[in-house]
Amino acid sequence: MDWQFTDDRPIWQQLTQQLTLRILKGEYPPGERLPGVRELAAQAGVNPNTMQRAMAQLEADGLAVGSRTAGRTVTENVSVIEAAAKERAREAVAECLRILSELGYSGEKALMFVKEELHHE
Repeated sequence: MDWQFTDDRPIWQQLTQQLTLRILKGEYPPGERLPGVRELAAQAGVNPNTMQRAMAQLEADGLAVGSRTAGRTVTENVSVIEAAAKERAREAVAECLRILSELGYSGEKALMFVKEELHHE
């Protein structure tokens, strides 16, 4: 796994975002056991406490379920995963619209850009 970090937000938030994206993309399917905190921390090159905070946030977000004996697994509740994916998509669209608005483009023009891009795929 490739972990990338920036200086604009705390590392644990970036870890949470990257793990969430992996769940939403199906890299960790519903019901699958997640790697342990120490293993993920070693992969990412971060302190285990930092990774623990990110994993705790995944649980708080409902994307992971913890067990004292079995570790953490991805939720089997597909509707929670779908809702998180829709929220992430809405955030991406909002960011795109914000940037286009800063450039002086209207919502209609933004929609035109999206349609043009879809036809180029």
